[in-house]
Amino acid sequence: MEARLDKWLWAVRIFKTRSIAADACKNGRVSINGALAKPARTVKEGDEVSVRKPPVTYTFRVLQAIEKRVGAKLLPDIIENITDPEQYEILEMSRISGFVNRAKGTGRPTKKDRRALEEFTQPIFFDDDEEL
Repeated sequence: MEARLDKWLWAVRIFKTRSIAADACKNGRVSINGALAKPARTVKEGDEVSVRKPPVTYTFRVLQAIEKRVGAKLLPDIIENITDPEQYEILEMSRISGFVNRAKGTGRPTKKDRRALEEFTQPIFFDDDEEL
């Protein structure tokens, strides 16, 4: 049995929608057995599909070629994840470094930062009785 690559990528839940899967194929992020593949390329049992989602390249072996989406519990019968463990280490390192290297002042302020800013910008009222 054979199936279109974009439909298969969607059916096995690698991509959320078929159009995202097709775009990934068009942009050269998907390959079958080492060769770049277009969305209409057919996949068959035994093919190795590599999907590049930076910073990681996932690799899967096709056990069944399907075009209808199935439940997540049925995926072990359809797809085998043969991704190199080093790729998962790269993913973990990028997750960790994303939070550690956030420069001070970039992104959304923390609650503490917001309160300090509000305190700083509050107008100061002096009583007429007080001497300066």
